[in-house]
Amino acid sequence: MLSKAQNKYIRSLTQQKYRKEHNVFIAEGDKIAREWLESAAGVRLIVAVQDWADSHAALVAKHKEAQLCIVEPHELEAVSTLQTPNQVLLVVDMPAPVEKLPENEWCIALEGIQDPGNMGTIIRIADWFGIGHVLCSPNCADVYNPKVVQAAMGGHLRVKLHETELDQFISNAKMPAIAATLHGEDVHNMPQLGAGIIMIGNESKGLPDKLIEHARYKVTIPRKGGAESLNAAVSTGILCALLIR
Repeated sequence: MLSKAQNKYIRSLTQQKYRKEHNVFIAEGDKIAREWLESAAGVRLIVAVQDWADSHAALVAKHKEAQLCIVEPHELEAVSTLQTPNQVLLVVDMPAPVEKLPENEWCIALEGIQDPGNMGTIIRIADWFGIGHVLCSPNCADVYNPKVVQAAMGGHLRVKLHETELDQFISNAKMPAIAATLHGEDVHNMPQLGAGIIMIGNESKGLPDKLIEHARYKVTIPRKGGAESLNAAVSTGILCALLIR
């Protein structure tokens, strides 16, 4: 059973200021919880229904640092961030900040990505393609928003996430920057690269001119049909598939 204080604490973590204050975030749902508990990442609190806890007792036992709270389904529903509450919710530690930015390897740089679903999906795409770093401008959606964590499906465990001023990073980077724009060259004509920065802009505004100016390559995904534009996460996935060979 959750105490009133625990209930209030978990609910507060839907807000960025409290996540930062406590240096934790929520990871929720059976698959995500199992992946976190199989890892060495720090876990503060495991909130689970009895059946789930019994079925995954070995995983729970791996994290002796975590407090286990057995709850009724309605209690889990009360603190859940999901529309359809699952059987388990974790409160997990934020990873230590990564001081060193990537060099001579593929990374994704995001400018002004606002939608949490897009942000989480892009982290998941980076994870799929083995891209170890995603850089976010300060005006991006918070990477620890519960909706981002849900969409990333465990990507937070393997992808290093940075908040940084992209202008300075890209202007000093050793690897070439590739800007996704509507008016660039056909991405299929790109030379094969061993590393690079894939730059993706805001869902409605795209990349600002100051970042495009730093790009060695300006590329577009050629349009065959009538759609006005592509979703930011979809564009990221297509570009990763074409560029990383």
